Formats: sequence, structure tokens, C-alpha cells
Amino acid sequence: MVLAGKISTEVGVRASADKFFHLFSKKLHDVQNHCERVHETILHEGDDWHVSDSVKQWTYVIDGKVHTCKESVEEIDEENKKLTFKLFGGDIDEHYKIFKLIIEVIDKADGSASVKWTIEYEKIHEDYDPPNGYMDYFAKCTKDMDAHLVNA
Repeated sequence: MVLAGKISTEVGVRASADKFFHLFSKKLHDVQNHCERVHETILHEGDDWHVSDSVKQWTYVIDGKVHTCKESVEEIDEENKKLTFKLFGGDIDEHYKIFKLIIEVIDKADGSASVKWTIEYEKIHEDYDPPNGYMDYFAKCTKDMDAHLVNA
């Protein structure tokens, strides 16, 4: 009976690693303007989008179904362009005890960049599937956000 797991996907981007990381570390409220799969994001608690005591509420679409959850920042590592978020509430709590999202924006040796999404999770029950739909969602959102950042 395996309840905990970790899944990852990495997506190449045309925007610079700095530009992509800046979107998540300083302009998280703009994600909804760059990705059609994100319907709404609101600051639920706190005064600043990018501090650990703030809570945001997200409304998004995965596989044609509208989902909601709340999110808080656990860590921002500027040097390594890595962010860690805790997702909870809404649809997340129906299936997972723990749902941690880690975003790493990677500078490649050839000057290109990629975005690595990792989900660390613990399921409530062994019959629930791993959050593979979320990996597809993040990969598609990365492409949408990249297109906007390249044209900005």
C-alpha cells in the first residue's frame, strides 16, 4: 500500500529563466492573465502574494472540470530559481493529505531554459490515483505562459 509519492515533468521554454521565475516569485497574481486554464486567482488571506503567511485561492480547469484549491508559499529560493508551494482545501483535500508543488526554473548550458514541476503528495486512500492530471495541466500552462512571456 503506497500512499506517498513524487512525480515530475520538465518543459522547455523560450523565455529566459529569469523572466519565467520572476512571474512566479514576484507577479504570481498575473498567472491568470497568461494561462487560459487558470480562471481566477484571489488573495484570500494576507496583504502580499509572495510571503508565507498569505493564502491564495485558485480556480482552474483540468480535463474539462473546474477545480479549486488554496495555496501558500513555503519557500522562495532566488539563487536556485526554485519555489515551493503548499496546496490545500477544495478538491485537493478530497484526495490528498499532503500536496506540495515545487517549481524549478533551470538555465541550460546552451542558453535555453526549462521549467521543472514536481508534486510531492500523500493520498488519503490507496485507491486514489496519483495526481498525473496535474502534471499535464502544469505542462500545458507552462506553454501558455511561455508564449505570453516571449511576446511581452
